[in-house]
Amino acid sequence: MTRIGIVLFDGAEELDYAGPWEVFAAAAYLRPELDIDVRTYSKDGNPIRSAKGLRVIPHASFADAPRLDVVLAPGGDGRKREMNDARMLSWLREKGAEAKWNTSVCTGAFLLHAAGLSTGRRMTTHWSAVEELRARGDVTVLDGVRYVRDGNVVSAAGVSAGIDMSLWLVGQLWDPAFARQVQRYIQYEPAPPYAAEA
Repeated sequence: MTRIGIVLFDGAEELDYAGPWEVFAAAAYLRPELDIDVRTYSKDGNPIRSAKGLRVIPHASFADAPRLDVVLAPGGDGRKREMNDARMLSWLREKGAEAKWNTSVCTGAFLLHAAGLSTGRRMTTHWSAVEELRARGDVTVLDGVRYVRDGNVVSAAGVSAGIDMSLWLVGQLWDPAFARQVQRYIQYEPAPPYAAEA
């Protein structure tokens, strides 16, 4: 079994966790024989209110989380509180020490950094938070990239980049051909109608 744990907290950005959830859950659906278990965890297992108001009921509390192969930390305004929360950081350290992969989306990079899981690594985060993360030290922050892998730490830039990272991770956990199958199944073919200004 491959266990994937997505951390939830009040103020977590919806697509930061829902995008990766879709990728990993689609992988589990397409290949049930792989025994992929994707779950969400919050400190107490209570419902959380996401950054844009979506309410979500996590699968379980931190205390009920098994050993995880992949830990994913989303970003959002709530990370400003959580990156200073002893329970959050302790849980990330514990689960991160056991995991094959420690991952973040958007400003979830701050959670991995605060937990000491990215010390001396290369990372990325949302473009608006690059300088803030650099100022924290002990990390090399890259901008202008969708995701960065350094050892077993993989960080994605803002929001939708978490889908790219998760597809890449499917290719690493299993194989690129399967990742392409998942990508086709979820019809992930980004084609924004308007060019964004830099």
